[in-house]
Amino acid sequence: MKHTSRSRKRRAKRVRGISKVRRAKKSQLSIQRILVPIDFSVHSKNALRYAVPMAEQFGASLHLVYVVEPTIYPADLGFGQVVFPGVEEELSTKSAEELKSLIEDEIGDRVKAFSGVRTGKPHQEILQEAVEQNVDLIVVATHGHTGVEHMLFGSTAERVVRNANCPVLTIRPQAESR
Repeated sequence: MKHTSRSRKRRAKRVRGISKVRRAKKSQLSIQRILVPIDFSVHSKNALRYAVPMAEQFGASLHLVYVVEPTIYPADLGFGQVVFPGVEEELSTKSAEELKSLIEDEIGDRVKAFSGVRTGKPHQEILQEAVEQNVDLIVVATHGHTGVEHMLFGSTAERVVRNANCPVLTIRPQAESR
């Protein structure tokens, strides 16, 4: 039985159509929770502005986290390093209030949003929050430090990208108008 060119074309169309359907099913993303680290800089607020429409599009919730770094003051008069725990508690309280305000101002009731304050090294706490909240995506801002600044301050975003168990979207600083 010979195949006519018309039947070959129909068969080829069906095969192509099936492979397109299969590819579409494999490429669908399921993003339910998005983590946005916030340090209240212009850059992190810009990352939040990217994350909100993404959360709307995927029907995801947003989880904002601020990390308070432990404050250690240099040694003085032979007492060694001095830590003032009251400062960290006050920073945590004020940060929690600021996060709530940021949620009201930037997100409103567009998507479900949660916030948390942690204490420790920022990249470690961000990664731990991502694991604990079972997030599907981290949207983090870069500050654009290069050279000596990058060596001195390091890059929290870079460390998050290298060590995260989920995809990370980095948002570069917006270019200034020329």
